[in-house]
Amino acid sequence: MSLARSREPADRERLLNGIVEMCDASQAQGRPAAPEVQVLLDSIFMTLVVEAERDIRARLAQSLADATWAPPALINILALDEIEIARPIIARSPILRDHDLIRLLVQATLEHQIEIARRPQLSPAVVEAILAKDESAVLTALASNPTAQISPEGLRRLVDKARDVVALRSPLARHPNLSSDLAEQLYLWVGRALRDALTARFQLDPDKMAQAVGASLHAAHAGAPRDDNPAVEQAEDREAMEAALVEKLDAAGQLRPGYLLRVLRERRLPLFLFALARLGGFDIRQVRRAVDSNRPELLALACSAVGIDRSVFPTILTHVRELNGGRPGGGAEAARKASGAFGPFAPDIAAMAFRQAVSAA
Repeated sequence: MSLARSREPADRERLLNGIVEMCDASQAQGRPAAPEVQVLLDSIFMTLVVEAERDIRARLAQSLADATWAPPALINILALDEIEIARPIIARSPILRDHDLIRLLVQATLEHQIEIARRPQLSPAVVEAILAKDESAVLTALASNPTAQISPEGLRRLVDKARDVVALRSPLARHPNLSSDLAEQLYLWVGRALRDALTARFQLDPDKMAQAVGASLHAAHAGAPRDDNPAVEQAEDREAMEAALVEKLDAAGQLRPGYLLRVLRERRLPLFLFALARLGGFDIRQVRRAVDSNRPELLALACSAVGIDRSVFPTILTHVRELNGGRPGGGAEAARKASGAFGPFAPDIAAMAFRQAVSAA
């Protein structure tokens, strides 16, 4: 009762945790709550969560992600929360049904949709809803999900889409349900490494496939309707997907400076580079040159230009160096001096200084 009366966040979290532990214990003992008790629990959870701070909601989402007794209304609210909170709920909660997932595909952000496409054992109904949305980054996540129940017709639609969406090719080439016929179609659009993998997996006739590729290229050069998209290798496929995701996030108003630190913590350096370039209006080559240099102040200027706080930059620099072979170099002293890039000037001045400094580097 004293915790319930308190307005302190720590007390509210203790109360939430206590209720979660009580419900977990009852479930483990095979004593599910009576309907009237469940209604009361739903009300308590909803009241507390509405007023809970972000960190509390995040920890609660982790606690409830696997709970079979969790209130459906609460699970759906957490699934619609910001993606860091929603991710474990979308990925694992047994409470979310097909209609909940389909509604999320309509209402939630692009990142939520990608997490839905990654959810294990997606039903045919949810797969069809994802295919109908025809969002490249979400389709790529679906193609990368080997447990999703994709029909042969659904796979055919994905392979057709791979003609224009480079990022789809690699996961489709490795998809466990890819057929020989679809493999031959996909072969025309992928790079050498994936062609070799498809040939070995499906025992394709190299001479026959070489003739098909030649005919496709000839048709393209002759001005016939395009039947191929020249290949790139797997690393380029991945970067194309990262660039497309950043573009979609920006178009949806979801790309913010805080996203940079989050993707670094997830060890996704290419996504960090594309996001930084997009936020600052920089050429991606400029950003790559900065992170590969021996001058961390270049990266600091870019971060300053997009609104990153001086206090956050050391963490960003540490993550980038860990993921990029120690670059940008210069050691601890250069890192200390880089804080000067966060001077008392406007972001557009920092952006201008960054472009000039990178060009001169």
